[in-house]
Amino acid sequence: MRFSKTFLVGSVAILALANSGSNIPVMAKPSTKAAPAPKPFSPKEKAEGAKYNTEIIKEFGGPMQSPQTEYVVRVGKNIAMQSGLGNAQSDFNVTLLNSSVNNAFALPGGFVYITRQLVALCNSEAEMAGVLGHEVGHTAARHSEKRKSNATLAGLLGMGGSILGSVLGNSGGLLGAIGGGLQQYAGPLAQVFSLKYSRTQEEEADDYGILYLSKAGYDPSALASMLNSLALQTVVDSRIAGLADGQIPEWASTHPDPARRVVRAETRSKAYPVSTFRNADAHLAAIDGMLYGDDPAQGVIEGQEFLHPQLKMQFTAPNGFGIQNGSDAVSINGNSGKAIFTAAAFDGNRQSYISKALKAVSGENTTIPVGDIRRTTVNDIPAFYSEAVVNTQQGQRVVRVFAYEWAPGTAYHFVTITATNANPFDQMFSSMSRLNSAQAAVIKPRKLRVVLTGPRDTLASLAGRMAYTSLQTERFLALNGLPSNATIRAGQKLKIVTY
Repeated sequence: MRFSKTFLVGSVAILALANSGSNIPVMAKPSTKAAPAPKPFSPKEKAEGAKYNTEIIKEFGGPMQSPQTEYVVRVGKNIAMQSGLGNAQSDFNVTLLNSSVNNAFALPGGFVYITRQLVALCNSEAEMAGVLGHEVGHTAARHSEKRKSNATLAGLLGMGGSILGSVLGNSGGLLGAIGGGLQQYAGPLAQVFSLKYSRTQEEEADDYGILYLSKAGYDPSALASMLNSLALQTVVDSRIAGLADGQIPEWASTHPDPARRVVRAETRSKAYPVSTFRNADAHLAAIDGMLYGDDPAQGVIEGQEFLHPQLKMQFTAPNGFGIQNGSDAVSINGNSGKAIFTAAAFDGNRQSYISKALKAVSGENTTIPVGDIRRTTVNDIPAFYSEAVVNTQQGQRVVRVFAYEWAPGTAYHFVTITATNANPFDQMFSSMSRLNSAQAAVIKPRKLRVVLTGPRDTLASLAGRMAYTSLQTERFLALNGLPSNATIRAGQKLKIVTY
């Protein structure tokens, strides 16, 4: 979370490839039927993608300037060329994003994105190409065009839903067409959305991704392998959030069972010529040493804690809630409430500050009245708060603003929305505290390392090297796409996370 003059909403955008729907579909037989002739991007589509490109890159932490950048761009453009949507690699714009969210997506007009975290989860070049091919497939099938009745950025991205917009009703903001608001935050909104393509559209994009893999000479089953790693990571994310095994957090995905797509993708891949080319060694060599997880310059998430060494602050989100760091805000999202944490200039006028915070999430055409403002102290930090009851599409909800007078001219605040009879955020409000210099100094970046296993290495010894205090084995297995009964052999190249 970096703070600038414009403060943006962040949210969870994990599991961009996960399937939607709750019933396992009847498995269709693989087909070798040729895909319809591709329709190149129109000038209008290119203009739409270019319009939002800069804003979206900013919202996802900015472009990654690292040794991995050239590699990701090269592979991404090569797989995109298999679509026939452009005549040259220059027709595609591929960006590696500095984000710790497992995500990839594409905009109309040839704009393709993947986060460094998802690149790290891939165990081969072919798996990464499959992810990117899947996203290009969404644009080849014009899935966003088919959902464009929303006439919003959400529609252009093929995404829907927001942290606060969907519950505040149509307020005339950018997201008004989908029951939104968030007028002040209505620029780079990529992380406000979670993907909600239909099951049919996700499967169609899978089929395109598999087709592109085959055309590029890769093992077409690589997408299935990537989906398997993503399914394993889903379980880890659920447990990190304090949820029961197998319970998919609502904040993490609208898609309840990503694991089942592994079987379908594996079956579909058999319709194509056999290839074993995955280029795993080259991929692992390229990503060795890459930043993993949160960038301390933007703050880090440790379990349910958010810690920012530069701002010297920390707070704790409730168990069972997802906490996700955006470029200028942190989102806290769960079934019983949603919140954002951000900052704004503070001139001492508390009424004005809270009014602006409410306006930022309600939109220009809706005014949430500021209730009584109360003052308090939280861990020696002066604070003030207010709440209001609003009528939403889901009934009455309580919107709260809880602000901290952090430094002269600057305040930080939560905006939360909950049912009228629940407030899961009280302990979060009171958990805010300052870090001392010693506490801030121990917060260090994590790095991805590729190790060559020796004869004495075991699953336990390798997992024990993971730079985490919890779920070391589960994290290690998901990172490497391994089953729980995996046998470690000497001479394997495996990924670990170290400081």
